Amino acid sequence: MPAIVNSIKPYSIAAELEIHAGDEIISIDGEKPQDLLDYKFFTASEKIDLHIKRTCGEEEIIEIEKDADEDLGITFESAVFDKIITCTNKCIFCFVDQQPSGLRDSLYLKDDDYRLSYLQGTYITLANLNQKMRKRIETLRMGPLYVSVHTTNPELRVKMLKNPKAGNIIKELKWLNSLDIPVHTQIVVCPGINDGEELDRTLTDLTALKSNIMSIAVVPVGVTRFRTDSELIPFDCEKSKNLINQIKKYNLAYPSDEFYVLAGYDFPDYEFYKGFAQLDDGVGTARVLINDYNCRKAELPDALHKPFSFSIAAGQIACKIIQPVIDDLNRIKNLKVDLIPIKSNFWGKNVTVSGLVTGSDLIDNLMPVRDKINNLLIPSVMLRKYTDRFLDDISVSDLQSKLGVKIIIIENYYSTQEIIDLIKDNL
Repeated sequence: MPAIVNSIKPYSIAAELEIHAGDEIISIDGEKPQDLLDYKFFTASEKIDLHIKRTCGEEEIIEIEKDADEDLGITFESAVFDKIITCTNKCIFCFVDQQPSGLRDSLYLKDDDYRLSYLQGTYITLANLNQKMRKRIETLRMGPLYVSVHTTNPELRVKMLKNPKAGNIIKELKWLNSLDIPVHTQIVVCPGINDGEELDRTLTDLTALKSNIMSIAVVPVGVTRFRTDSELIPFDCEKSKNLINQIKKYNLAYPSDEFYVLAGYDFPDYEFYKGFAQLDDGVGTARVLINDYNCRKAELPDALHKPFSFSIAAGQIACKIIQPVIDDLNRIKNLKVDLIPIKSNFWGKNVTVSGLVTGSDLIDNLMPVRDKINNLLIPSVMLRKYTDRFLDDISVSDLQSKLGVKIIIIENYYSTQEIIDLIKDNL
């Protein structure tokens, strides 16, 4: 996986040097970067020789003089330029194993890469580290890291991850503690397996390590229609209520928004989340979005000069979260906003999050009502990073052509600013 340029920041050094998307960084001062960490280290000097390969195939070495630590303005297609460290676990709840055949190869890739954990906040199990990786973590003291714990019971963790090396997670967390590396943790709760007393044990053990444990995200297991056994049971209303009530006494533990929706509970106050460290895991996103709208809605007019309408398509959980916002928007005269919950025919009825909505799901749900849609807003979380494609490889342009409507991508799905700006642009 070479260091391929994805984009260039305007007015940056790279822009002045006419480096373009698709160009490849071969080496920096003769050193081949293996990942974004290497790239940042190698480019920190005041003088560097940048060896690049243009999209046309031509190669050149560019001598660059700049301020120390000045950024070149390059973003890459991937944070790692060598082979991604893959996962050897066979977790009983692994979502990758609950996919159909025939999708693109990248969707079947299981990563357990400590570099991606540090750079992008992806979760690792710490069960696939070799001595070289450990040494680099110790040398760079990279943190925070995001660690999938699931249980601190050694025998149960071995069973859940199906890896005999996975049992002693407490030892691994204490190792990171000794390095003063902060850690955000995750527990995927599977009813009847690691809930109840086992969850109490896990939360108690993690809370005892609070010197470097920054937060504990508690999320429900996802079960698709492609699951071949009945071991996994999805959460329902009663189970969600019990879990929320169970973990209230643990200060570092935060249930994901999905639990509150399933339980029919109000979301906690803003202060509850103490910095919102686990937004990307669906913890506190609802509260951020609701508070953001309440802060911004004073910008909205009481009426538009002429009729304007748009529709928002999102996963069923997201729709339940933002329904009050949509109700409030529809008080504006001449504005009509429709919220369309997308049911997943692709994954099955138990998958309700926006990040797993496919292009075919959108087509199935929107084709019957396309005559009522003028402008369609969809969150960027539905798309592969740096692309315009959904998980099933349908593109935004494919969808737009099929539906015959204008599609607008909401880039920041934690904020309502883009929606408010769209309304103000149509005063």
